[in-house]
Amino acid sequence: MIEIGVQDRMKLEEYLQLLRLLAFELERAMGAIAQNSLSALEDSVANQQAFSTRIGELAQDLGKTVKARGSACPNLTDEGLMGQIRAANDSLQSLNRRYSTLLKLSSHSVALMVSLFSSYQGQIQEGSGARLKHQTWSCQM
Repeated sequence: MIEIGVQDRMKLEEYLQLLRLLAFELERAMGAIAQNSLSALEDSVANQQAFSTRIGELAQDLGKTVKARGSACPNLTDEGLMGQIRAANDSLQSLNRRYSTLLKLSSHSVALMVSLFSSYQGQIQEGSGARLKHQTWSCQM
């Protein structure tokens, strides 16, 4: 087995850390959806984008290292670190499937609600009285 350089090992460790952080953000986003917290969801999505961008950059850099060393060098690191990366990746893939399903179901629910309430014609009514005029939306179902 060929030893990797310190710089490549640091990139692999950063890659592992980012996979774990991305998994945390997916969990956080699902919690934000469940709690109807738009600000938490927006913050989580911004973090997901930043982490995904950096993961892509690291993968590209590490891919260049593999190509530079040639195909005769299939193992570039110790199995312990690669095992952790594979486990983090598997966990992230599972979370990603759950997150995708949740988004699809949420989108479908919103579309049904929009369809339901937009199919009924409503009107704005002003409350009468000496003090204030209140506008309310009414809809017959």
